[in-house]
Amino acid sequence: MHNKAWKEQVAQRLTSASAFARFLGIDDINDTGIGKAEKQFPMAVTPYYASLIQKPFEKDPIFLQCMPSAYELIEAPWLTNDPLGELSCSPTQKLVHRYPDRALLLVCSECATYCRHCTRKRISGETLPPISEAELAKAIDYLNAHPEIDDLLISGGDPLLLTDEALSSILDAVSKVPSIKVIRIATRVLATLPMRITDELVSLLSKYKPIFVNTQFNHPRELTQEALSAAAMLIDAGIPVANQFVLLKGVNDTAECVEELCRTLYHNRIRPYYMFQCDLVRGVEHFRTPLSTGISIMDHLRGRLSGMAIPNFCIDIPGLSGKIELLPNYIIEEKPTETILRDNRGRVTSYPAPTPISKS
Repeated sequence: MHNKAWKEQVAQRLTSASAFARFLGIDDINDTGIGKAEKQFPMAVTPYYASLIQKPFEKDPIFLQCMPSAYELIEAPWLTNDPLGELSCSPTQKLVHRYPDRALLLVCSECATYCRHCTRKRISGETLPPISEAELAKAIDYLNAHPEIDDLLISGGDPLLLTDEALSSILDAVSKVPSIKVIRIATRVLATLPMRITDELVSLLSKYKPIFVNTQFNHPRELTQEALSAAAMLIDAGIPVANQFVLLKGVNDTAECVEELCRTLYHNRIRPYYMFQCDLVRGVEHFRTPLSTGISIMDHLRGRLSGMAIPNFCIDIPGLSGKIELLPNYIIEEKPTETILRDNRGRVTSYPAPTPISKS
């Protein structure tokens, strides 16, 4: 695919609810709540991603992820603009250091499509310039001064909305930090702009191995032939692709949907890596599910999918240094002589404790 194709998609993005409605062939949208949500949280949708919508307004999983909603105006005391506390963990502008051995570099604010559930809604849609040479230099200085950081995640916005030239400059700089052993790129373009994965881009990324691509497919319908072909280009070039999806009410919060998603990803060499609980960010309260929903889904997946096809279900709590993995509880009772367990189908069994051996 030539570079021109993805740039045309970006140039033709639908940036208002009215334009979105016209594209879908439905009546113009005059809902006051939608207008307010659109003003507070800007929208943009690539024509490609909009074309995946089948039934607008009828709980369509693609439509719900990109159309402004009056529900985004719901306020609750636990919602914030920065739910992961990234701003308080930024030693330099554009660099976040939350984990001892990992750091996050935010290189831009633009995305191909602005997901309505984004954890960085505070910057999505903002016309902020990409990371400057001075900002990148300060980040590099910090990384050089902290050799404990060996893993760098490049995110935004979406780093793959940058030109190949801009991306190459960033990768050149960070790859020269002696302690950085792994580079990861967080991107949603495989789902929303798969034509961005060009031969030129794959060749560029291949120069910086080990490099990983973390993407986000939230629903099986996003796994089009175009999207899977784009992922295959990366994987065939030796660039692993892992999927981190967000559990979203009304979009993918059923066990059957998640099973189909994970099975299809696995069959196409994309590792189902994380199923994230929705972050406590302003504007996404209507997408949040009870923790019991995710745990029930994990229980369903056990025994139905290979372990390699089962994601980790995690929640990121503000103020804590790391993700908390949530699992079904399979231990019913622990005794000195045995542990009573259940499997994912509710069947009960006993596992004997080891025999005490005295050392004389």
